[in-house]
Amino acid sequence: MPTISLCMIVKDEEAVIDRCLACVHHLVDEINIVDTGSTDRTKEICRRYTDRIFDFPWCDDFAAARNFSFAQATCDFIFWLDADDVLSEEDQRKFQELKDSLTPDVSAVSMEYQLSLGPDGKPSHSLRRYRLVNRRCGFRWIGAVHEYLEVGGNIIHSQVAVQHRPVAQDRDPDRNIRIYEAMLARGAEFTPRDLYYYANELLDHRRYVEAADYYQRFLATGKGWVEDVIGACNKLSECFKQLGDAERELESALRTLQYDAPRAEACCRIADVFFRREDYRTAVFWYQAAIASPTVKPDRVPMFENKAYSTWVPHMALCITYYRLGMYFLSYLHNEIAGKYLPNDERIARNRALLEPLAKKEREELQKKAEARFPQTIRVEEASPRVEPSPNAEEPPSDEVSPPAGQSPGS
Repeated sequence: MPTISLCMIVKDEEAVIDRCLACVHHLVDEINIVDTGSTDRTKEICRRYTDRIFDFPWCDDFAAARNFSFAQATCDFIFWLDADDVLSEEDQRKFQELKDSLTPDVSAVSMEYQLSLGPDGKPSHSLRRYRLVNRRCGFRWIGAVHEYLEVGGNIIHSQVAVQHRPVAQDRDPDRNIRIYEAMLARGAEFTPRDLYYYANELLDHRRYVEAADYYQRFLATGKGWVEDVIGACNKLSECFKQLGDAERELESALRTLQYDAPRAEACCRIADVFFRREDYRTAVFWYQAAIASPTVKPDRVPMFENKAYSTWVPHMALCITYYRLGMYFLSYLHNEIAGKYLPNDERIARNRALLEPLAKKEREELQKKAEARFPQTIRVEEASPRVEPSPNAEEPPSDEVSPPAGQSPGS
């Protein structure tokens, strides 16, 4: 059986490091902890699991720190985690099965990285990352910020998932943008990836004009990874939305179609523009396209996926859009589907209270028309889901169906 070294970089992680190491220590053969300047009990906790603890003076370069951590490994394969990552019991089992099946010709293994959970308890944001690499391949980390592993050769896409589970603690929200701006100040030349991730930091800081500029610079290079290119188009669309430029918002979302089949997020963004224009039938087309969008294959690493755009967002938006069109039965159905993803959202219940009587009335009117035209037709209630008022329905809103707080269609 091959051996595995766990390599981590940490700083002031006493709140989470024990949880991380407890779920993985029995799966690996060596644990290497590289500390970049902890002032809390991080090292003390790590010593419960390993004596291989190394200091690395922080130099505003994550790739340098990770490459140093990899240099400490002595086993056949290297596995890396962040301190606030965990493996569930099921994924621990899958990891052990993966380890048992590893062969020396494997170069790298990707795993799903679940960034957050939705209201239904299922992953809502995820991507895939290369988590396990063959030490003899000598793969290196690249990038001072948002570093990545440059890999090649025989790559396996595993079923193992790593969960990102941060806890509330003091974090420096300006750390990454400060590193990028220090790079600019000293005249460093940005790679296409640097342009993209600096634009992301600008967007996160609501510096929309600057963010749009750097997304456009990134796209102009023509050298970005296709998933970053698609992401840049969607984020550029968001910048123009925030700046009130609907034409360029739409243009940027449509630009994603040059690079791959329609993605759910882009479809929702396109639909959102038409919704705001009150072109509801065109909006319906694009929201339905979001639901029907194909799932991206796992070989698209490091593909980022916000599952909301293919689940509750378009269904909630269709609920609202069909309501505006006076198509209450379809509005009701999409509200119910959205409710499967948002089981505890109070607006689902409020929408239901409004829509059930309207949908029932619409169904009865359709039944009468059908019976008048086709006396032998089957009854509507036999062919369609039943829509009955709930016995304890609250007084419905007076004007319209609303998405969850803080959400607009396609956002």
